[in-house]
Amino acid sequence: MSDSALLEILSPVGDTERLYAALDFGADAVYLGGKMFGMRAASANFDFETLKMAADEVHKRGKRIYLTCNTLPHNSEIAQFEKFAKQASDAGVDALIANDIGVFSLIKKYTPDMEIHVSTQAGIVNYVTANEFYNMGAKRVVLARELSLEEIAEIRAKTPKGLEIEVFVHGAMCVSFSGRCLLSQYLINRDANRGECAQPCRWGYHLMEEKRPNEFYPIFEDEKGTYILNAKDLCMIDHIDKLAKAGVDSFKIEGRAKSSYYVSVVTNAYRMAMDIYKRDPENFKLPQWIHDEVFKVSHRAYCTGFFFGHPKDCQYYENSGYIRDYDVVAVVEECKDGRIYAQQRNKFNAGDTLEVLSPGCKPTEITADVIYNEYGEQVETANHAMMKLSIPCENEFPKNSIIRMKK
Repeated sequence: MSDSALLEILSPVGDTERLYAALDFGADAVYLGGKMFGMRAASANFDFETLKMAADEVHKRGKRIYLTCNTLPHNSEIAQFEKFAKQASDAGVDALIANDIGVFSLIKKYTPDMEIHVSTQAGIVNYVTANEFYNMGAKRVVLARELSLEEIAEIRAKTPKGLEIEVFVHGAMCVSFSGRCLLSQYLINRDANRGECAQPCRWGYHLMEEKRPNEFYPIFEDEKGTYILNAKDLCMIDHIDKLAKAGVDSFKIEGRAKSSYYVSVVTNAYRMAMDIYKRDPENFKLPQWIHDEVFKVSHRAYCTGFFFGHPKDCQYYENSGYIRDYDVVAVVEECKDGRIYAQQRNKFNAGDTLEVLSPGCKPTEITADVIYNEYGEQVETANHAMMKLSIPCENEFPKNSIIRMKK
């Protein structure tokens, strides 16, 4: 790690709720998509007005905001890019994340002062490519996910210090190289390189012999078939120090289509891990409770990808489902007069044991001995969506703290 390393926690944002979640829980920067040219077509994404609002809020808090334009645009879309780029600039975006070399050139043409980050989909796996993008005007490269720590360190050593290095450290992994996949388009005409991936890599597959139609054989001896393409999720929460020492500037969390709860919890965990690292880089030791936090969101089985060499045990063959052990039951609105005032998100009952997660804090266990509705009437169950409620509690928690319950 050099003295100038950013050590930025970069969080995904799919809508305004997730924007505030990322900022409240400690992101240094956020990345999001507009209504075009972004790789998450299913997310709500941002039009010009909401993008400008987001940029204003981000800058008010002293953070940074990056906009994706990392699809592979076809001829018919090129004419629309000038408006897209200029609106991004007018909104106050700090950088555009690009993949296509033509898009790269158009950013320089239409918004010459805009910072450019080269998307992971460009497949940068060596220092020559990184240097060429820098020479073309890139401020940052998002390295391919197929690199080891040693390869990243060599790229850092053989590129200018002015070129920032970003890597994905957490979230879903694509079975294809750097996310460039044809499977979804081939099977159901939804192009993964245009933000429309249906994730067929998560489906179960069988083998069929051509002269025995409709007789399906599992590829492994299992009656369910096999999820042969199904990658585990990436998790590097225990290895912040190794990434930093390899020269990583920005630590990117995947998940623009994930919930605000996911964004809050995972951002918070990496924020706290990074702060611990910064306080004593040579003696980094992650507390167990921070490690445990990333297991309290919906996730697949975790692995460390390619960072430690050829991945071992990074495919999950049993099923493609998520592990989900906690539910958000309420969000704190305020604390006063010995009560937590909150808004309900999922059903819970009087007597339930709950956890409250606040930014930068270890979760606090409380018991909902009594639940009151918004009229001050005692109720046995908080079972109405978005109902206002209060719970007696001596502790005080900041607004937007998350109240969750183990399933």
